[in-house]
Amino acid sequence: MVSSKTASAGGPRRRHARDQSWERFGNVLLAGSPLTVFRVTAAGGRVLDAIERDELVATSPLVDRLLETGAIHPVPEQSSKLSLEDVTVVTPQLGGVGTADGRIVVDDGSEPPVVGAQVRLDQNGGPAAARNAARPLIDTELIAFVDDDVDLLNDVGIGSWLDALLPHFDDPNVGLVAPRVTGEVGSPLDLGDQPARIRSGTRVSYVPAAALVIRTAAFDAIGGFDEQLRFGEDVDLVWRLDQARWRCRYEPSSTVWHDPRRTLIERVRQHAEYGSSAAPLALRHPGQLSPMHSSGWTAGVWAAALGGHPAIACGLAVSTALRLAPKLPGVPTAHSFRLTMSGHLRAGQQFAAAIRRVWWPIVVVGSLFSRRFRLAALVSIVASPSTATTDVAYGWGVWSGIIRTRNINPLLPRWRPWPGR
Repeated sequence: MVSSKTASAGGPRRRHARDQSWERFGNVLLAGSPLTVFRVTAAGGRVLDAIERDELVATSPLVDRLLETGAIHPVPEQSSKLSLEDVTVVTPQLGGVGTADGRIVVDDGSEPPVVGAQVRLDQNGGPAAARNAARPLIDTELIAFVDDDVDLLNDVGIGSWLDALLPHFDDPNVGLVAPRVTGEVGSPLDLGDQPARIRSGTRVSYVPAAALVIRTAAFDAIGGFDEQLRFGEDVDLVWRLDQARWRCRYEPSSTVWHDPRRTLIERVRQHAEYGSSAAPLALRHPGQLSPMHSSGWTAGVWAAALGGHPAIACGLAVSTALRLAPKLPGVPTAHSFRLTMSGHLRAGQQFAAAIRRVWWPIVVVGSLFSRRFRLAALVSIVASPSTATTDVAYGWGVWSGIIRTRNINPLLPRWRPWPGR
């Protein structure tokens, strides 16, 4: 439960968009990711009123807390501090021909060398090493990392894709902002059309380095990309920034295009490579790579349902709804009930995704002996048949990383209270 005793105005005034989770009942607000309960004073209520009316709101402890929990998101407007001249674009490249649009191209050990590259590595070190290698040439306040297979939608050089990103850096606490990366249908690079605060365990827990902008001071503060990671280096970067108390934002009003893999084999290989980063990341960020985040009560509901005990599952579901209502004074009981049931449903979707993506080798073995396991496998595929192949490929990568590092953390669920307090 978050209580706001003060909502005094001060600092710059900005407009904020409510998160899609926003639900208000007088002085009680349910919003953010994970879902958080706010109970505000009369002064805080006036701040919420102004946000709901799309008015400019001054910085305050309440506004800061709403931003931190992902309950609200800054609306990008004209930047008063930064321009395109404050950004250096860096592109790591393996093979091909460099561009002549003003960006720094880093040749990651190509044979033959990339023509026109400003920096060349003698050996292929991976995208993390290639991006870091450009740092000595940068003297601007911001760095935009753009992969060579990303189309800035016909803009030359920096282009208008940055227009919606730069205003976020007027907040000195913002260290990174990323656009929406579109391309292949169902791509893990496309994180949707809703803005978000990026943080592990939330609705948008990472962003790809295919295209992102980072404050140079923040990049230096955490030592840049981890060059030991061939894949997942972008996830690690964002999580270390967040741990260092830099705000990281996802801004989908800016969009770039990522060339999709042309064949199914190429897509399968790509997703397996993504999965191979899970175990190394889990070593660096214990507890953050869990395939499922849920409460123990919700896990019990689904275990009972899949175990062939629907009455017990329904009883547990109703029981959790009854337990939640007293924790949300001011929220209608019927709404608390709907909130609980929707939480169980989302957990079921997570559970199905975990079976397809991570737990499928265990389920396959279990299916040889158990009808319940076969049912769980069938339900998980029916839940998302279009991604089943790439999900299995991702899981193959996860297990290969687990075997290589001897770290099973990417298989373990993460239990938490719900909603957040």
